[in-house]
Amino acid sequence: MMLTANDFPPGTPLHHFFAWNEAARRSDRRYNLARDPDRMPAKLADTIAAAIGNPDSAAHAAVFAAFEEPRTSPRRILVIRLSAFGDFIQSLGPMAAIRHHHAGDRVSLLTTRPFAGFAEELGLFDEVLVDDRPKPFALLGWLALRRRLREGRFDCVYDLQTATRSNVYAWLLRPGMPEWSGTAWRSSHPHANLDRDRQHTLDKQAEQLLMAGIYPTPLPALPPFDRALPEHLDSRDFVLLVPGSSPQHPAKRWPAARFAMLARALDETGYLPVVVGSQHERPLAAAISETCPAALDLVGGTDIATLAALAQRAALTVGNDTGVCHLAAAAGCPAIVLFSRESDPARCAPRGALVRILAAPDLTDLTAGTVIAEALTLARTAGEGGPSAKRLVGEGL
Repeated sequence: MMLTANDFPPGTPLHHFFAWNEAARRSDRRYNLARDPDRMPAKLADTIAAAIGNPDSAAHAAVFAAFEEPRTSPRRILVIRLSAFGDFIQSLGPMAAIRHHHAGDRVSLLTTRPFAGFAEELGLFDEVLVDDRPKPFALLGWLALRRRLREGRFDCVYDLQTATRSNVYAWLLRPGMPEWSGTAWRSSHPHANLDRDRQHTLDKQAEQLLMAGIYPTPLPALPPFDRALPEHLDSRDFVLLVPGSSPQHPAKRWPAARFAMLARALDETGYLPVVVGSQHERPLAAAISETCPAALDLVGGTDIATLAALAQRAALTVGNDTGVCHLAAAAGCPAIVLFSRESDPARCAPRGALVRILAAPDLTDLTAGTVIAEALTLARTAGEGGPSAKRLVGEGL
């Protein structure tokens, strides 16, 4: 029997895999094997039979695992995740899955300088390499990057960036391109989904890894970060406020005046508002402090690891669709994330049992009362047992 995409439920990995290959000029070697009963190993045949008509992702994962040859000697693995902040955080789950799958291998990360120090503290990588992102015509920079990549002698690459730039890196490793999970031309393990651009980032990366033989992929999660925080935070319930976002997308920002109203309501309820963000967002913090002088302004004064430590201790985070809110969700902090039409929560919102999404096409239509009510409800719900109990849980005690 010659299998087709229709033998698998729509939306499942094998349906995507077969549909992608049916439309491709050059089909994947695994697809060709799956359609050739005479060459198909018994183990693979059994897993495919179990996946036909089956919507369970685990059954589909078993098929892709059966394609892979057993490995005995240690291998050298490269993970590529360059930017941006929120995207980097959303890759923490895939990074953890790769580390678990390659427990006996040497795993390196290629990232950009702003994330290198943070990545080293995650405990997931044996080595962190910095990509200085040479400009298109900076020949010496490209040659240096090529030399560094080739010196790594990588057996397998997981490209979690899957962008034009990281696809070019596959060419830098030719001849002798290693096994490659991603979207680069002639990847050995392509993410074979015609609709991948419409998938949520977390679903996209999980399916990419499933098709490379790695399953399951957890949600992003942070290890404990031990950082000294301002002394008066030790005895207070505090809430992180994230009024900024990318400067290129001002429409993603809920008005600072409404963050100020939220800060005042939190202060009156007994929570200390703590405003965080990057240096260029200082005017937003000043506007909040003008209305709520009790607010603690930490804008421009925290690195990523300190933000992680704050989120792991906070009662709640409220902010726009920006990287800090993804970090808070990965820290296990209850979070309310505000979305405008500038971004689609169905494709990029953080996920978690304590994550709430409030969306409006224009964030000026999202009232302060709505956000205040949701914030106080979520803070009370998540804080049952008191802030000290929350800290003990976060510390694994």
